[in-house]
Amino acid sequence: MANGDRQSASSDVNSREDSTTGTLGKAISLLELVAIAEKPMRFTDIVEASGQPRGTVHRQLTHLVAEGLIEQSTDQTYAVGLRLLRFAARAWSGNDLRSVATSHLTALHEATGESVHLGVLYGGEVTYLDKIEGKHALRMHSQVGNSSPAYCTGVGKAALSLLSDLEVRTIAANLNFHRFTENTLLDAEALLAEISAIRNTGYGFDRQEHEVGIHCVAAPIKATGRNFQAAVSVTGPAYRISLEQLTLWGTLVGETAEKIALELRYRLPPVAGSH
Repeated sequence: MANGDRQSASSDVNSREDSTTGTLGKAISLLELVAIAEKPMRFTDIVEASGQPRGTVHRQLTHLVAEGLIEQSTDQTYAVGLRLLRFAARAWSGNDLRSVATSHLTALHEATGESVHLGVLYGGEVTYLDKIEGKHALRMHSQVGNSSPAYCTGVGKAALSLLSDLEVRTIAANLNFHRFTENTLLDAEALLAEISAIRNTGYGFDRQEHEVGIHCVAAPIKATGRNFQAAVSVTGPAYRISLEQLTLWGTLVGETAEKIALELRYRLPPVAGSH
């Protein structure tokens, strides 16, 4: 085969791969939109939120419905399908970190009586892998499977503290520092200062930075040899839990994170290529 023909063939293959990747990426983005929506979305809602052409959205939704990943109701709204729920259930039940952490989260919950979270960092967000509700009635944004910005949540900042300053700056460069409350951190320097404090003390806080009236203390899980950055936290209402109380719990939360990390080292093999 002539050199020009080889280059043409290679270009065709790369083009097909890009096209396939692009198509899959569009479908995944629509699936994520539907999955994280607070209520079932209509077709026009999805088109507007995705920014994709109507024809592309219709085609991708048709494929996702056919595969059982999303469902279309009689009122023409879209929601997560049973097949995706089965995938999610298997993922949660088989998650190594979650299974190792469960008993330690329960002990922390019993000691504090407040809501306990386990979260893992994904880019500029933290995804909640597990949550034990506090013994007092309190409605919070966090739910298992949901994500929150890392820069304004205790568990997110604690997980970020496991990265280098350069890695944090890289993440911060792609963040939109939205002001959720008057206490929200609004730039990379403020975030790095918080992270430095977490590294020094072993725990950090959310001082009503994501939700008004919500306090949190969190500690990073230093899971050497694993390919994730995770943290554990205790969260409660500011009217009942002062920052002084959170500071007293900081040591306990840090000890819980250390116990989880230790059990991970003993029970699970390190992941190749991790740091």
